[in-house]
Amino acid sequence: MKFLVLALCIAAAVAAPLSADEASLVRGSWAQVKHSEVDILYYIFKANPDIMAKFPQFAGKDLETLKGTGQFATHAGRIVGFVSEIVALMGNSANMPAMETLIKDMAANHKARGIPKAQFNEFRASLVSYLQSKVSWNDSLGAAWTQGLDNVFNMMFSYL
Repeated sequence: MKFLVLALCIAAAVAAPLSADEASLVRGSWAQVKHSEVDILYYIFKANPDIMAKFPQFAGKDLETLKGTGQFATHAGRIVGFVSEIVALMGNSANMPAMETLIKDMAANHKARGIPKAQFNEFRASLVSYLQSKVSWNDSLGAAWTQGLDNVFNMMFSYL
């Protein structure tokens, strides 16, 4: 019975997977920024100091100074790498088990550290804001990112 409930939750969370065209829009825009790992994390931390404070290695430190460190670059690479993996898997239903595994593991890791859903939503809003400032944003691209992120976050929230 528990498996059935979990399966229904996951199915509901991904009720409208991205089409191949939508996934192509997301991948194309992500390709324009994914190599700017440090800038992405800097932007998110600058907009959300409360998120930065959740990282023991960064809490209480000056963001401007941190931005140039190897430790910051390494962590930025991990975060952007996770997003890149998810983006690469979007738009193909055969990839759902892989996406679910990645998202479930990430949710478990963050749940264990007490990260609230509100901070995930802050991260999401800042990521979208960063994208809007760096790529040619339009309604179609916005709708594709919204649907893709809705799918990811709904699945993730089902594990938190």
